[in-house]
Formats: sequence, structure tokens, C-alpha cells
Amino acid sequence: MASGVALRAYTFIDSLQPQLTAHMCTTCRGFFPTPGVASLFVEIAPGMQIHQLIDRALKATDVTPATLVVERAYGMLEIHHNDKGQVRAAGQAILDQLGVREEERLKPRVVSNTIIRAIEPYHAMILDKIRFGSMIIPGESLFVMECVPAAYMAFAANEAEKAANVTLVDITPFGAFGRLYLSGPESEIDSAAEAANKAIESIGGAEWSGRGEG
Repeated sequence: MASGVALRAYTFIDSLQPQLTAHMCTTCRGFFPTPGVASLFVEIAPGMQIHQLIDRALKATDVTPATLVVERAYGMLEIHHNDKGQVRAAGQAILDQLGVREEERLKPRVVSNTIIRAIEPYHAMILDKIRFGSMIIPGESLFVMECVPAAYMAFAANEAEKAANVTLVDITPFGAFGRLYLSGPESEIDSAAEAANKAIESIGGAEWSGRGEG
């Protein structure tokens, strides 16, 4: 890795789904995406080097950034554009800056996932107080998932939204662990959970070997 920077996550999304897009617009401090645009999430370690990568992407292409998260350990960025080619070109510019190939990203791992059937009213109330997405209604089923590296959770959420009629309650695609909360009817939650797990399993990459994993 160039200059000791580890590529933790690199995930291209061909078409942002409406709920994930809305959540990004609620939480991001950059420029809002719209449903259907192509998007790229990149996570590296150490975090401060993310500034060099977003600078390279913006100078090389016409992409727009929605999110830039800088932590001591990890850094994450999101860029998007209507033209998939622009997003892929920006991604290649980032890879070139790092001196790596996409295949050298870390392979994601599902740390935990669980389904709670018929959530209790008080449990739903607590979640509704802390969420940035839509509210969960008592009696619905709840799917909760964690993965590492965190940025891959955006791809999992997008695939789950494609596959099932569920509600995006919250998502955290940065930090030590990525987290996803989805709610809905039991059968739809089962379908969404399957899609989210398959999405994570479908991503190839380098096995964990102690470099930039945290």
C-alpha cells in the first residue's frame, strides 16, 4: 500500500435506492445525491489520508461528494454522479493514488445479524428516538446487521431495499463497525436479510491479515 495506507473498503453502487438516498441526504454534510445515481464508498486506514483521495477524485472527474468522515483510525468518503463512467473513473483515480487494485480491498465480514419478530412498543420507541431514517412501528419485525469494514454496509442496505418492501430505520457506514436497521412485515424482513447477507458475501477481496483491519 502506498505510504502505509490500507484500502479497507471499496464498493460501487450502480443505482442508489430511494430510502438509502434519503437517509444519506438526512445525515450527510456534502452534496445531496438523488435516487438512481451511481455511487462509490471508499474506506481507508489511517483516516486522515482520505483528504488526499477525495482531492484526487474531484480533480480527475466531475463527481460530487456527499460524505467525508475523518477519524484517527479510519476515513470514509462517498462520491456520486448520474454517469456511472464518471464514478468508476473517480474510483480508478483513487486506486491509482493508493497504488493498489480493487481486488486488494479487504473482504467484508458479517459480525452479527439478528431478526426480532413483532417488536415490542417500548423497544420500538427507543429505536425511534435514535434513528435517522424512518420510524419502526410496534409489531413489525426488525433486522439488525453489523459488518466490517463499515462502508460495505451501504451496499448491503441498497441490495436489501431492492429485494424487499422494508423500511430503512438507520444505517451507519463508517467507524469500527457498519450497522443496519431494517423493519417491516416478517416475510419481507426475511427477504431483506437474505439479500443483505448475500450482498456482503458477494464482495471479494483480500483476507484479513492484520493490516489496517483495526
